[in-house]
Amino acid sequence: MKDDRQRQTPYFTKLKEYGQSGVTPFDVPGHKLGRIKNDMMDYTGINTFLLDSNAPIGLDQLAKPLGVIKDAEKLAAYAFHADKAYFLVDGTSVGIMSMIMSSCRASEKIIVPRNVHKSVINGLILSGSTPIFVHPDIDSDLGIANGVPFQTMKKAIDVHPDAKAVFVINPTYFGMTSDLKKIVEYAHAHGMLVLVDEAHGTQFYFSDLLPISAMDAGADMSTTSMHKTGGSLTQSSILLTKGTWVDQIRLRTTINMLQTTSPSSLLIASMDVARKTLYFEGEERIKKLIHMSQKAREQIRTIPGIEVIDKKYVLSRGGNNFDETKLVIKVSELGVTGFEAYKELRRKFNIQLELAETHLILAILTIGTTKDDLDHLYNSLRDLSKRYYKIRKKVPKIKFNYQFPVTYSRPRDAYHAPKLQVLLEESANQISGEMIMIYPPGIPMVIPGEIISEEVLEDLQFYVKNGSVIHSEMDNGYVKVVDKDNWQKWEGEESEI
Repeated sequence: MKDDRQRQTPYFTKLKEYGQSGVTPFDVPGHKLGRIKNDMMDYTGINTFLLDSNAPIGLDQLAKPLGVIKDAEKLAAYAFHADKAYFLVDGTSVGIMSMIMSSCRASEKIIVPRNVHKSVINGLILSGSTPIFVHPDIDSDLGIANGVPFQTMKKAIDVHPDAKAVFVINPTYFGMTSDLKKIVEYAHAHGMLVLVDEAHGTQFYFSDLLPISAMDAGADMSTTSMHKTGGSLTQSSILLTKGTWVDQIRLRTTINMLQTTSPSSLLIASMDVARKTLYFEGEERIKKLIHMSQKAREQIRTIPGIEVIDKKYVLSRGGNNFDETKLVIKVSELGVTGFEAYKELRRKFNIQLELAETHLILAILTIGTTKDDLDHLYNSLRDLSKRYYKIRKKVPKIKFNYQFPVTYSRPRDAYHAPKLQVLLEESANQISGEMIMIYPPGIPMVIPGEIISEEVLEDLQFYVKNGSVIHSEMDNGYVKVVDKDNWQKWEGEESEI
């Protein structure tokens, strides 16, 4: 039975009323409700600007909501099976940093998978907490890191009973999940909070056909990217909490410390209306989407030289579960890399995929995906197969790391340590003073405090040759490393499991 209160869109409704009220605006933003004509207005129409307001009387404040934003967040909390919801307009990155900083103080331990997003490392630097890195399951055939097995998490909890929190990625970028409910139960039994990066799992809350959501698994906090799979505008996310272990005052303070003081009313309104759509239409539309995705897998699987990953494959490898709204497609048997297929599908067929890896391409499906979209993808992949499969060459295999770089110090210490600038190719065996990564997906290959290995440099060179861009603080071929001669090493405990 659906709750009819979910038909309300308190913030969006009030925002429309304000934009159409004929108010005389002496506040910001400076376009004064669309009075400054420009090319964007010619394209989108004036309503975009009428909905772009700062925080006038009656529209509430995101930093301390008491009116329509508070009402909209309460509706979101109910829809997402949470006790409390916080709207975020700086993306899930701010939510992740807020979860870590509100849970762990300087030098306190937090158990973290090593294949985390850069925002987790930023949270470690800002909080000063000590990461206990655990290794995810590695799929060497696909060349990707998956979720962390329960036994690995259990070992970390047993070895570090003084850890304050456990951080879990659920699902991963490629849709793999961990046994979240079991991890939550074990962590809670040992007095640890469970924080979840649920950036790609917004849809989990609206269908029993998908893996369990963080709130339903009993996690204390999660942050979900409404814009990624929920239908709201880019950069809008929601931080969810459940239970009594979360310090709500500290969490609110931390969010306000990190989040802009000029939040976009468009982003807030887009979450308000996306939540309503998901609540009333999500279950049925996700059911149809999964059916379409299964049919698409059956079709794609018939194409010579192309494999498509499904739940059966994940379970056969001992994985926990798989999000079927992700199409993970292996193309390397065609004799092309995922990077090459990614570019060619865009250039020749006008298909924009989410990302590429050495062997894979990834297509993200939502309730906005159509059968025509999937048919076009199938026909385009079939064309690739016809042109490449018979003349396929051997794809150069990247040496996928089974061991991540060695940890020398906690990230905060290396971040604040004295630095030297050295050429990237001459940085082997140095202690990194920054994050070095390929984006997307934004998972650092090396973080502050880790030793830059020859293997990492080889991997980076491979990605560059395939057209990827290295993200680092420098833009001249140099990277920052710790000046060991002028730095007293932080003497901490072993931080890797």
